[in-house]
Amino acid sequence: MKATVEWMDGVSFAAESETGHRVVMDGPPDLGGRDLGPRPMEMLLMGMGGCASFDVLGMLEKSRQDVESCVAELDAERADAVPAVFTKIHLKFIVSGRGLKEAHVKRAVSLSAEKYCSASIMMEAAGVEVTHSYELVELSS
Repeated sequence: MKATVEWMDGVSFAAESETGHRVVMDGPPDLGGRDLGPRPMEMLLMGMGGCASFDVLGMLEKSRQDVESCVAELDAERADAVPAVFTKIHLKFIVSGRGLKEAHVKRAVSLSAEKYCSASIMMEAAGVEVTHSYELVELSS
């Protein structure tokens, strides 16, 4: 896997993946940015949420769950010192659908956390306390 990150100006950078997708990262105005995009650490957090969501939805699809929406809310804490690394990250999955079986959702979240999500498993290996939870929302037919 490869990527490039090109400095634009100030503290703005354009990142491009090897698949050709681009995203702008920027800092806040008080650090010389123009707030044109997410901060680099926000990108790490969002990437972790995307990775875990990909796993959870794939497993729920395979178990034939009628999922209407799945939202991963991530809440992270960072060290007060430099480097301001993540110290804790909590992922909460809010899964909405019809006739959802809690056992399937619980299993999907657990398997993502323990076996499949490269991003969250990498964070844990780096010493970040990573926790997971879920909430089911039953939609009327």
